[in-house]
Amino acid sequence: MNLLHFINAFFSDSAHWHGYDGIPTRVGEHIEYTLEALALAAAIGLPVGLITGHTGRGGNALSLIATAGRALPTFGLLVLMTLLLGFGLVNVMIPLVILAVPPILVTTYEAMRSVDPSPVDAARGMGMSEAGVLFQVELPAALPLILSGLRSGAIQIVSTATIAAYVSLGGLGRYIVDGLYQRNYEKVVGGATLVAGLALVTLAVFWALTRFAVSAGVRRSG
Repeated sequence: MNLLHFINAFFSDSAHWHGYDGIPTRVGEHIEYTLEALALAAAIGLPVGLITGHTGRGGNALSLIATAGRALPTFGLLVLMTLLLGFGLVNVMIPLVILAVPPILVTTYEAMRSVDPSPVDAARGMGMSEAGVLFQVELPAALPLILSGLRSGAIQIVSTATIAAYVSLGGLGRYIVDGLYQRNYEKVVGGATLVAGLALVTLAVFWALTRFAVSAGVRRSG
């Protein structure tokens, strides 16, 4: 049987569209995990990236943190957290946040450092405060690249949130884990297809957000 057959069999089965194990429920759980982890990662990465990028200090330290974060095995960290804390959502959030912080943090820093210094110097010369320079001059110009870092973090979370199923939680990983256990490859392929589809939807959301939040002039100059 080919993949198309598995995909068709999975999505054409009405049993997969209803109940606690239905597609709407599992997609909703997966989105919930993704939004929670992305919000936590952004709350950590954005302020640090903005401040260090604005001041120009701490770039080497950020590189070390990003390298260390990317080197940590997500599944191994999930197992370690489960051994330390037991089963629960916290065990999933910690690896997902650690996975998403580096691209958000480093990209935000680089975005701030890439802003043209001329308008920044002009704003300071006019007596604008450092907070005003940061939020009114640098941030609007750096926003496209900052959003790309958030997009990268979101895609990584969407793709990796399937690990929640390994600690008896929900999400699209349930189809993959349960399907492998049951040797039901329709479920495995269906779950993987849904994860890929959700990643594409995430890309579309960030494309729309960039079109809405970034001024046309900044988009053209970018």
